[in-house]
Amino acid sequence: MKFLIQVLITIAICFLIQTFLPWWTMAIGSLAIGYGMGNKGGVSFAAGFIGVGVLWFGMAYFIDQTTHSILTEKVNKLLPLNSFVLTTLIGGLVGGFAALTGALLKQK
Repeated sequence: MKFLIQVLITIAICFLIQTFLPWWTMAIGSLAIGYGMGNKGGVSFAAGFIGVGVLWFGMAYFIDQTTHSILTEKVNKLLPLNSFVLTTLIGGLVGGFAALTGALLKQK
């Protein structure tokens, strides 16, 4: 249950932070949530990865739909990976490692 709560809070807080601040500030939000929830390291990493990954996937899909996939087509031509997969992985890894850092700071 704490895992699901951490995922939902991560999505909400990181969305609010990224609305007003640069993209990398979501790592600070994910770190703070990982610290505050007190889960173990692996659980915090998974919650941060899933939370930010789902958020970034949703944001990328929304931008893709509103711009009629102009940028998505260009990125897909440059890289062998689908741009949605790439966006989800990058955001998920940043959020996961930030949440893991917060959880490990709490254990000290």
